[in-house]
Order: sequence, then C-alpha cells, then structure tokens
Amino acid sequence: MPNRLASFRPAMFTRIPVEALIAGVVLTALPRRPRLVVAWVGGVALGVQTMLNLLDAGFYQYLGRDFNAVLDWPLLSDAYSYLQDTLGQAGALGVLLAAVAIVLVVLAVSALSVVRLGNVMARHRTTTTRTVLVLSMVWMTCTVLGLQFGGVPLAAERTVTMLKARSDLVRQTLRDERDFAKTARVDAFGATPGSQLVPDLRGKDMIFTFIESYGRSAIEDPIMAPGVDKTLDTSTQALAKAGFHAKSGWLTSATYGGSSWLGHSTFLSGLWIDNQNRYRTVTTSDHLSLTKVFKKTGAWDTVGIMPGVQKGWPEQKYYGLDKVYNAFEMGYKGPKFSWSTMPDQYALEAFQRLEHGRKRDKPLMSEIILTSSHTPWAPIPKMVGWDQLGNGSIFDAIQKAGNKPDYTYTSDTHSKEEYGKSVQYSVTALTQFLERYGNDDTVLVFLGDHQANAHVSGNHASHDVPCAIVAKDPKVLDRIAGWGWTDGLRPAHNAPVWKMSSFRDRFLTAYGSTPHPSAD
Repeated sequence: MPNRLASFRPAMFTRIPVEALIAGVVLTALPRRPRLVVAWVGGVALGVQTMLNLLDAGFYQYLGRDFNAVLDWPLLSDAYSYLQDTLGQAGALGVLLAAVAIVLVVLAVSALSVVRLGNVMARHRTTTTRTVLVLSMVWMTCTVLGLQFGGVPLAAERTVTMLKARSDLVRQTLRDERDFAKTARVDAFGATPGSQLVPDLRGKDMIFTFIESYGRSAIEDPIMAPGVDKTLDTSTQALAKAGFHAKSGWLTSATYGGSSWLGHSTFLSGLWIDNQNRYRTVTTSDHLSLTKVFKKTGAWDTVGIMPGVQKGWPEQKYYGLDKVYNAFEMGYKGPKFSWSTMPDQYALEAFQRLEHGRKRDKPLMSEIILTSSHTPWAPIPKMVGWDQLGNGSIFDAIQKAGNKPDYTYTSDTHSKEEYGKSVQYSVTALTQFLERYGNDDTVLVFLGDHQANAHVSGNHASHDVPCAIVAKDPKVLDRIAGWGWTDGLRPAHNAPVWKMSSFRDRFLTAYGSTPHPSAD
C-alpha cells in the first residue's frame, strides 16, 4: 500500500511483494498452533503498517512530511481540537469515533485475513508450495530484468524497506534530541551585554508579526497570485503615501502546512526547529530569542498579542514578553471564524487600545500572531470601519454570511481561492493598521510562518515564505541595503532565499549588535 495520496493508482497494487512469498512459506511449513500465533501477530503487524501508511499519507498532504512515531502523537490531540473549532463538538466526536472504528476494523480484518489465508494454505500445501515457487521465480525474473507496469516495478520489497526507514527515523530522532541540546547551548550573541544589542534601533517601536500560512504560493500560484499580488502592490503604494517604505525577501521555513510554533521559534531563536523535541529543548533553554533581545537591553517594554492561544503558554518567558494577551483577554465578543478566535483587524485594534496607543516611558517591542488566514479559510472576515469595531459583534453578520468549512474541504480550487482571500484580508488589516497608527519611529517586520498545506500549495511546493521590513526612517532600511531584498512588500521571484534560522543573526548584526558567544 502506498504512503502518498498521489500514489493511489491501480499500478501500485499489481506488484508482487517478497514479504508475502516469505510469509507463504512460513505459514505453510508451521504446525497448527505456531501457525495461528504467527498469523495473528503477522496480521496485526500488517494492520499497524497499513495505519502507519495512512498516517504518512495524511501528514505528507497537510504537513509535507512523514509521520514520526516518536514525536507526532501529541499532534493528534491538536488535530482533534482543530476539528472541534471547525466542525463543532458533535462533528469532531463523529470524526474521532470513525477514526477509532477504522483503526479497529483494519487491525481485526488484517489479522483474521492472515489467519484464514494461513489455514487455507495449510490445507492445500502442495498447491501452495507450487504457487509460491512459481511466484518466487517470477519475482526474481522481474527483479533481474527490471520489469515494470505503469512505471511501477513488479517485484516489490516495500514492507521491509519501510520498516527499515521507520527504524532509522526512530534512531535518528533520538540521536537528534541529544545533538540538538548541545547545539542550543551555543549562541553567538548569548553573552552579549544588553547595552551592545540592537543599538541602531533604540527609540523605535518594534512590531514582529507572523501571518498564518502566508507562503510563497500565495504570491506565485496562478489562482491565488493575482489577488494577493494586487493587494501587496496596493498596500505598498498606500504605505508610501503615508511615508512608509519596505524591503522584502524569502525565508525557508522549518515547517510546512501547520505546526506554526516551529516557524515562530525558528525565526526568533536562530536555530532550525523542525520537530517538537527541538521546540521543547529551545523554549526551556537560555538561548536568546530575537524578541528577548529587546527585553535584555532594558530599553523596551515587551508584549505579545496571541489570539490563537487559548490555554497556558509557558513559552512567554523564553520569548521575553512582559505581558501576553491571549484569546480571552482582548475583549472580543464576536463570533469565531472557524479555528480563528477573532478577525485580525480586531486583534490589531485591541493591540492599539491595550498597549500600542498608551503613553509610556519606553518604546514598545511587540510580537503579534495573526490567525485569520488559518485553514480551513471559511468563513473569512471582511474589513469594516476601524471606528466600528467595538467589541467585535459587528462581525456576527459577516460570519453567518460566509462559507462553511466544508466549502474548502471538498475542493482544492475552493481552498486556493478562499486561502488567497484570507491572505489579502490579513495583509490589508496589517498595513491599514500601520497607516492608521504608525509613526516616525514604528518598524514593522512581518512574515509568513509556513506555506499552506498541499491542497493549496501543491505536493511539491517549496517551504519559502515572504518576509518584509517596513519603516518610515530611511536609516532602518539603509542598514539592510546589502541584503539584496526587493523594494516593496512583494519579493521578486529571484530575491534572496535564506533559511529562516539565519534571520536572527543577520538582523542583529545589521542593527549594530556585537557578538559575544556563550560557551557550551
């Protein structure tokens, strides 16, 4: 059985698996009781392998990678929470019960099938022996001659290959956990005094903003690009009229399709955080995050706007945030938009009301996570008058008139169209906020955390996301003139592409920070 949805085609099921031939010999030769034990164990193992293949297919479609049997079990609870937010409690429970039923049925049917087949072969030993012998000769002939059907080799040893790959992944994961802990203890700026960090940004109000699922495909895919590119160009022009200018480039995210926190931590830590173990390691360490840099200087107040956080968030300490506003602390009384707890425009207005618009003794450094472009992209908020936002109840009618989540679940074209609209909305809300509330000392850094899943970006999309720096003060952009980034909010196709983990050190260096490495 394939472990990619794109490989589910008839030719994949015409192969002769060598493991089946070996099993035929073993089951035929064994006495009844040992045969039953081997058949039951082998059948359950076959069912487990089938479920792992299905998990691989699903993970690759949504996260661009295979299922990791060591790290990924906690993501299943996150998936259930996502279903609750998009389908409701009853719908999520229905999906959960169906998934449990499928697992039990697959395991039971696999085991019973192997037991039954073993008994049939034992009753017809002569016929079975001849059949296995002939098929073995066919298998060897196909192997030697490289015979294929529909581009697929007829002789297969896939189960053995997959078992080896899975065991290798387990060993690699355990080894990586040890090695990464050593890597995280070394930091080029770990021992830099606060007085020597970002001296060229003193007095600036810094805003670091992540736009959910804002990836390269939004700017270059033929379905999504026309609307998104027009929004970026229009926003660039509107910002220019307000005195703001921008430069943009590409960053390669450590994650794809989901697990946004891996992208956030990679960008802010300067380390490649592509799995949950790495995330736990770095967020419980003293490794200096980009946001914590500003707290360490003592020259900034720090705050987080996190509309997607709906439970305890101990990572606040690692990111150096004095105050974090979660989904329940911004006064929102309007409807949820599927997974997103509130429209981005409201979250930004709440940021202005609660923190950004307050008089203070120090400039403000903010980390903002915008969530309106989160899957399933239905329903999508619409912009309203900034003075009409109130407590968010104005969005009731917009939410009710929007598409239901199944509108995008059942069509890749609908997914692309609605995803593109959601990105346009998020970019518009952010840039209008800057036009309305930004000043001569405002510096905005915004980027996508990862590409959208394969339903939108395709099965072979890059992991690149756009990143832009926006400011009124020309000195801010002069500092990154050597980066080769594109003028405006829309990076050129051939603009530089860096690993997301490289941004922190480049940024700190560009704005005058002095490296003082911490020792391992």
